[in-house]
Amino acid sequence: MSVPFELGALPTLSRSTVDRQETLRTNPERLAAKWSEARVVLLDDTGRTPVVEGGSALATRKAMDFGTEPPADAVFLGEWEDVDYWSLPGSIEGDVDSVRLAGSWGVIEEVPRANGELWVELRGYGERLDDTSAGLFTTAQALRHWRRRSRFCARDGSPTQLIQFGWASRCEAKGHEEYPRTDPAVICLVHDLDGVNGSHVLLARQPIWPPDRYSVLAGFVEAGESLEGCVVREIREEAGIEVGDVRYLGSQPWPFPRSIMLGFTARADRDAQLVPAEGEIEEALWVSREDVRAAFRNAGSGLPTPIAGGASNLLLPGNSSIARVMLKAWAEAEE
Repeated sequence: MSVPFELGALPTLSRSTVDRQETLRTNPERLAAKWSEARVVLLDDTGRTPVVEGGSALATRKAMDFGTEPPADAVFLGEWEDVDYWSLPGSIEGDVDSVRLAGSWGVIEEVPRANGELWVELRGYGERLDDTSAGLFTTAQALRHWRRRSRFCARDGSPTQLIQFGWASRCEAKGHEEYPRTDPAVICLVHDLDGVNGSHVLLARQPIWPPDRYSVLAGFVEAGESLEGCVVREIREEAGIEVGDVRYLGSQPWPFPRSIMLGFTARADRDAQLVPAEGEIEEALWVSREDVRAAFRNAGSGLPTPIAGGASNLLLPGNSSIARVMLKAWAEAEE
């Protein structure tokens, strides 16, 4: 007997082992005492970090390489196995060449390489990282984006200074404090009414995406709106159909620049006319479970999968996205 599908795995960027240790952010004496044994995650101007080539772990640096105490721009990420982890700006050094790797959405990208390390982006490489590295990189990236957008006070426009080792800012004029913010966004896998889990899934593509790239629908939660209400509204606005039986699946941080993706599933009538939102959705269509399964089988080849009965091909969402985890769970479920 079929049961409602659930996520079969934790979304890539939701994985983490590090204890954030919030109380330590206001304990400089304790953090300074363990600085000599701490490790540092470097982020360059584009958000890349070094990993050991062929490995699944970040290539962290010794904290003492940056001084005998935490620099002013050091961000405390947390503690794991009695080691403190920090983030600092950095850049690639030494003789640089490049290698070709499958990045976001499986697109082949040129990745810088030096001294046996690759400098990679979270979106394209996150799925290859171990749980500790994925959590560290995701947190460091989120705080980096927040700091870049919070250099001035939202109340009076005065410059701000980081406090609490990167987890808050204080304005110079009035001492107003600000903290990192996360924008909630829903992402919903809509399937049809056949059986418990449907036989077809609703996929769509944005005009700015490369050819053949499709995913489930998503959108930001508006002020005063519930998550379930956002699901119904977004699907109506983007695809022109009504959904019901909205059900929560799971979540994943998405620090590009500061979202939390809240995964849902819902049901809709496949006979209802699809009306893609002009300028936002180039195409929306129903895709069978067999076509989605075929796309997963072909994912390693980098080739799109023809969609039965249509002129389109299908490239799945990137490995680091919750959309891929949702689609895989649905594809593996029974109707």
